[in-house]
Amino acid sequence: MKEKMSWATVADAVDYKGFPADKSKTGGWVSAALILVIEICERLSTMGIAVNLVTYLGGTMHLPTAESANVVTDFMGTSFLLCLLGGFLADSFLGRYMTITIFAAIQALGTCMLAISTWLPQLRPPRCNPAASTMGCQRANGLQMGVLYLSLYLIALGTGGLKSSISGFGTDQFDDKDEREKAQKSSFFHRFFFFISTGTLFAVTVLVYIQDEVGRSWAYAICSVSMMVAILLFLSGTKRYRYKKTSGSPIVLILQVVVAATKNRKLELPVDPSQLFEDDSVGSTKIPHTDQFRCLDKAAIMVEGDEDMKRMDGMMNPWRLCRVTRVEEVKMMVRLLPVWATTIMFWTTYAQMITFSVKQATTMNRKIGTFQIPAGSLTVFFVGAILITLGFYDRMVVPFWNKWKGKPGFTDLQKIGIGLALSTIGMAIAAFVEMKRLSVARSVGTVARHADSTLPMSVFVLIPQFFFVGAGEGIIYTGQLDFFITRSPKGMKTISTGLFLTTLALGFFVSSFLVSILKSVTSTGKDGQGWLADNINNGRLDCFYGLLAALCLINLVAYLVCAARVKPVQAYKDAEEMDEIGGGEKC
Repeated sequence: MKEKMSWATVADAVDYKGFPADKSKTGGWVSAALILVIEICERLSTMGIAVNLVTYLGGTMHLPTAESANVVTDFMGTSFLLCLLGGFLADSFLGRYMTITIFAAIQALGTCMLAISTWLPQLRPPRCNPAASTMGCQRANGLQMGVLYLSLYLIALGTGGLKSSISGFGTDQFDDKDEREKAQKSSFFHRFFFFISTGTLFAVTVLVYIQDEVGRSWAYAICSVSMMVAILLFLSGTKRYRYKKTSGSPIVLILQVVVAATKNRKLELPVDPSQLFEDDSVGSTKIPHTDQFRCLDKAAIMVEGDEDMKRMDGMMNPWRLCRVTRVEEVKMMVRLLPVWATTIMFWTTYAQMITFSVKQATTMNRKIGTFQIPAGSLTVFFVGAILITLGFYDRMVVPFWNKWKGKPGFTDLQKIGIGLALSTIGMAIAAFVEMKRLSVARSVGTVARHADSTLPMSVFVLIPQFFFVGAGEGIIYTGQLDFFITRSPKGMKTISTGLFLTTLALGFFVSSFLVSILKSVTSTGKDGQGWLADNINNGRLDCFYGLLAALCLINLVAYLVCAARVKPVQAYKDAEEMDEIGGGEKC
């Protein structure tokens, strides 16, 4: 009977009642599919709003172009930054199931409020006089912008909580000790990214079309209703899910090392590292001591009286004394930072694809016959580039590389480098295309003075910049995820994923910072518009793109220097296997 029980249950998972999870009744693809539905709706809402928000802020709320772009990038940056909060709450208090439920409801509330704010005339400023310039339009007042901001940041909060737990809860539905389920878990990541791309593709095509041709309130209402339906479907699987107990937040573990090292900062490190505190209990795994970041080693210095400071359970107080392995795990996280810092710039260029590139599209000929493509839908080429790149990589590059080099494709560091290089090329192309667009605007003279005028230039010339940056994302996203997960300590995978997502957040914030600085510095001409004019036909967006291309090139060189100094991470070892391990070098 005992053998039957151990075979039929999952060792480290429980069901909704807290009993060992029955493998035949819980988990698997049915449970994972219900979780993926939430992810589709999250992408539908977030990207459906983000890719076309800049046109709403400028055309309806009458915000200047640069400020509109910053609102979008701040919204997206906050969404990814809040993943850290969501991960902390899931690991420390709520668990992944409750985190997903609560934050999905918050996102549904945010999209509902956004639908209402775009529907009620009282929450929008009056329309401009067709004969007046954009500068003569009445800007949205404090109340109108306040309701809009509240809606957007509720959505950002919901997105952060969801993204921190969706992938983890999905993988919880598969048993690593079952070979069949382990294989299914591997394919889950591919399907997860496919669902993200599917949701984004639907958002930038169908949803953007509804926003422009039917009404934004209808489009946002669709997002809200779809999220509510997804929540109901998600809750319907409550009895089928496998739940894993939280083991505490990795953030707390890192803070313990920092606090302990700070308390011991005046102590001298022993000459022999073996004198540092370590858990020598049978069966414990260890990471050999390294000489890098020796200031953190002070967290493992034992002094007289430490034995008397044990807690009731017999363990040392981790805020006073940490084992060497815990210190080395924190060092492993620190070693990720050089690569982390040099990947932020990619997401700064990504931000331009959903802000200024969309603004460019609004000034160009977007007709195919009698059908006019919505400006926000141009990002479909961006999503298409991601899907094409991933398909080409899986079907062509991996088999070729395996046959030639005997390896299953590029390494994580090579993928990141390729992504950074592609984004650099994309920004350089964007600068040249904008130079051409501005020359056309100057040639038509008075027509280009109106922000709503259409230039005699096809919008499809923007495809190359969308394609190169999109292809870069397809490569760099998987490379970053692989890098941060495989090179982080086994107990800190969640925070390492959060660290990866902060590169997206900071990339958007850097974009906002650059736009604000350039708007201030370059607005010294006779019209005071500068590079980032409200009417981009009167600005120098090509100079902005050129600056980004130069910054990307400098960043790529810095990344190559850091990547060249990264060494393979070795596995945890038992006491008798302790040899010196080489970790990634700090840049």
